[in-house]
Amino acid sequence: MVTTVTTVTTVTTIAALGLTAAISIAAVITLMVFLASRELATASQSGLSWRIARFATVGILPLVMAFAAIVAVKIIEIL
Repeated sequence: MVTTVTTVTTVTTIAALGLTAAISIAAVITLMVFLASRELATASQSGLSWRIARFATVGILPLVMAFAAIVAVKIIEIL
């Protein structure tokens, strides 16, 4: 009985860590895409590019906060 509980707990922990890593990578890649698209859109003078820049700005702040949380957790893991 104890072996089954230990095995299930270990497998659940490993699966949760894998999911966390995948979500973290997806968030960082999305942040890079939003930042790059905003920079490219602000370089142009057309109205459409300014709308794209404003749209990208809306998504940047929550992704920066998620990135800060990811970095903080990784630093805490190291210490």
